[in-house]
Amino acid sequence: MGRRIESHVLDGPAGKLEALLEEPEDGPPNEACLVCHPHPLFGGTMHNKVVYRLARGLRRRGSVVLRFNFRGVARSEGEHAGGPGEVEDARTAIEWLRARYPELTYALAGFSFGSRVILELGCGLGDAGRLIAVGFPTRANYDTRFLETCRPPKFFLSSTHDEHAPAGELEALFARVAQPKTLIWIEAQDHFFAGALDPLEKAVFKLG
Repeated sequence: MGRRIESHVLDGPAGKLEALLEEPEDGPPNEACLVCHPHPLFGGTMHNKVVYRLARGLRRRGSVVLRFNFRGVARSEGEHAGGPGEVEDARTAIEWLRARYPELTYALAGFSFGSRVILELGCGLGDAGRLIAVGFPTRANYDTRFLETCRPPKFFLSSTHDEHAPAGELEALFARVAQPKTLIWIEAQDHFFAGALDPLEKAVFKLG
């Protein structure tokens, strides 16, 4: 049986948000997970190849996944808001997802800019089952002090040759992140996991 896919339009804080809900292929879901895409001003959408692989790895392990486009992207209304507005977009999306599946634990995952969004939101919520940050960009000058007191389990997955998060910089950041935490390196050519999308998806599938 093929996976169930539904298109939705969510009522976001700056207008309508285009979203895509996908249930796992085999059996009922065991987790509800929101997945956020990379930076809208640099071509990021919910159809980004890393986001797609992240979502597929989650579905393969039993998660129902909600992807959506931030404000101003494709059919989502509004304009890019530099980060704080996108966090509120994600808050709307996770609230919708939790209402749809109230019996499930929930998680947040994101790639690049999306990883910053889900960490800020998830650490503030405090009761997430886990936070999955793929390709967190250390060179984007984000304020990361909140990670020092962030309670949910945190998983950082990064390319070994990420031009936006050199290994030394990410390791230094990771050292300051509160437990519980895990850092996973994927041997890849660049920030977008060139040549390593299969290993990335496999790593996501194996996450605790």
